[in-house]
Amino acid sequence: MKSKRNSLAGKHPSYDKRNWSEETKKKKLAYDREYSSTEESKKRRVELNRENRRRGTYGNGDGKDVSHTKSGKLVLEKASTNRARNGHNGKSTKK
Repeated sequence: MKSKRNSLAGKHPSYDKRNWSEETKKKKLAYDREYSSTEESKKRRVELNRENRRRGTYGNGDGKDVSHTKSGKLVLEKASTNRARNGHNGKSTKK
């Protein structure tokens, strides 16, 4: 039986485009692991997953995510749009 784990985890194509060394990739993955395990990150994920389930969009393949806005509201939007908003160039990470 094939594993359900993400076989591409830690192998993002952008790492190759940036010519990252194996050591740099390991450092980034270690940082990401630490950041994702903070209480703040866990609370945020729990809140969004709970809302996704409540709205019936969790795991149904519709491509929608619940996203935080600057005012603190939760809104549905395309997952690709939500996940692409990552704070580059001093822009907010929230819609």
